[in-house]
Amino acid sequence: MASFSCPVPYVIRCSTAKEGNDSNKLRYVKVNGAIIGSISETDLLSQSVRASRALVPSVAENGCFVKEDVRQKIPTKKQLVDPHRQGLIIEGGVGYRQTVVIRSYEVGPDKTATVESVMNLLQETALNHVWMSGLLSNGFGATHGMMRNNLIWVVSRMLVEVDHYPIWGEIVEIDTWVGASGKNGMRRDWLIRSQATGYVYARATSTWVMMNQQTRRLSKMPEEVRAEISPWFIEKQAIKEDAPEKISKLDDKAKYMNSDLKPKRSDLDMNHHVNNVKYLRWMLETIPDHVLESHQLSSIILEYRRECGSSDIVQSLCEPDEDGILRDVEMIEDREIGLLNGFSLASEILKGGLLGSFDKGTQRYTHLLQIEGEAKNEEIVRGRTTWKKKLTTIPFSTE
Repeated sequence: MASFSCPVPYVIRCSTAKEGNDSNKLRYVKVNGAIIGSISETDLLSQSVRASRALVPSVAENGCFVKEDVRQKIPTKKQLVDPHRQGLIIEGGVGYRQTVVIRSYEVGPDKTATVESVMNLLQETALNHVWMSGLLSNGFGATHGMMRNNLIWVVSRMLVEVDHYPIWGEIVEIDTWVGASGKNGMRRDWLIRSQATGYVYARATSTWVMMNQQTRRLSKMPEEVRAEISPWFIEKQAIKEDAPEKISKLDDKAKYMNSDLKPKRSDLDMNHHVNNVKYLRWMLETIPDHVLESHQLSSIILEYRRECGSSDIVQSLCEPDEDGILRDVEMIEDREIGLLNGFSLASEILKGGLLGSFDKGTQRYTHLLQIEGEAKNEEIVRGRTTWKKKLTTIPFSTE
């Protein structure tokens, strides 16, 4: 069995002021070689016992005496800059921006970030935003008021629009902020942009509600929680939806189907339910290979209905839209060409390059994840994905 030791940052030594067996004799206390004071043996022993008792609850199985809060260093007050995560507070003190380098394990065979990586970055920056606020307790993004009321956040709806995927090694900036959603919900939005060009690669918006961690039932927002988070609310929206699109429910007659999907232990998050990114992966596995090779996911809508646990058996259904091929390049209107000409590119380059990416049109699919039950199946999440021809030309313009 492997073992390791935990180095202590301070060396403490005691020297005796006089010889003998007097328990009250003075000892000089040195820290890293410097004398910082004196203390009697009796007091020293008493303080050592108290200190050891304070450490006992935090002893890990490997014997390392390090408290969890010491390792995490969760801020108790609002922070403006986080040098470790390359993050800072923006938007008048309520928004958050994090600078991220796309790593090798976040890209696919084409060296561009996968949609799963994008979703993970959205989640990570959201948690880091709460971290910087000074409101984070030891839950998964939960505030102190939420922990006192045994509440956790759950996402009810999410919309992500991607115009372009960052590439391996590229530096991107991710902005996120929150706002009110009805009386008991919260909206969280994101923007992902290239640091080099300022071009906005992706936008996302989501709706979150609270759930009781023990009963697993949705809960109203307590006033003490509202008082914590409402000062951070702003009206800015990354995606404006006049009327959120409704997703129809699929049945067993769906064209594509994957059954007997079983969550792994590694698929569970800190709230002990299947991570949202795993849902997305199950959905994408039903998309035909030829679409995955020639197209890229440009938008996804997710409507969450219930949790999925480690013992559930999941079925993934997928149905292409009847009007899946929306438009061909010949149908693009002159005003759209004029808009693209705003990128300062010649018309012939547009028609042969960027507009060529619309060849064969845009395809849309409806998705459903459900738990396979003996009596009936239970919905986990409904989804809609839109796919566009992969771009061969990198955009040059800023937002």
